Amino acid sequence: MRRKVDLWLDLRSPFSFLAKDPAYDLERDLEVELRLRPFALDIASAVNLNDPEAIARGMRKVKYLYLDARRFANQRGITLLGPKKIFDQTLAHLAWLYAEKSNHGRALVDLAYPRFFKRELDYEDRAAVMSLLTDAGVDPAGFDAFAQGEGPAELKRHQQEAEQQGVFAVPTFVVDGELFWGQDRIDFVRARLAS
Repeated sequence: MRRKVDLWLDLRSPFSFLAKDPAYDLERDLEVELRLRPFALDIASAVNLNDPEAIARGMRKVKYLYLDARRFANQRGITLLGPKKIFDQTLAHLAWLYAEKSNHGRALVDLAYPRFFKRELDYEDRAAVMSLLTDAGVDPAGFDAFAQGEGPAELKRHQQEAEQQGVFAVPTFVVDGELFWGQDRIDFVRARLAS
């Protein structure tokens, strides 16, 4: 039986984008079952919006994190433009779960990241998300019913499962209950899988 690796990602996270392809390599090289899972990182609550000093500190940190992410991206020839605002990823994560039902979740993720980080995709724009579904090979006809019906509860279950596993940020790999946070922890994940 192949070992399972959960990889918790947020479609807005540049570090999640950077973790995705090396994670696919894990699956190929070590014959593990990689499960990409949505986790909504709560960016807004990470900073006290009533404290100007905390906001300034938070903005410096965000700018630095994007600088660091671009350093990693540049090494791999990946375009990584910071978004102009904090997007709500809910609609895009619902589309991901919907695509997963027809085994097109990865195709959607693979298309979403580069478009978002080239500022070509607005995760809050329903028409853009419907187009993303179509481009990923998914018939979007039932998406609205899913997004207004069972989808939010399914998304909430994923969030709760991530929190039960101890996930607090993205990307997070979970191997046999052990957490590895960050795209740059891939060597530790490989070592854990090899042991």
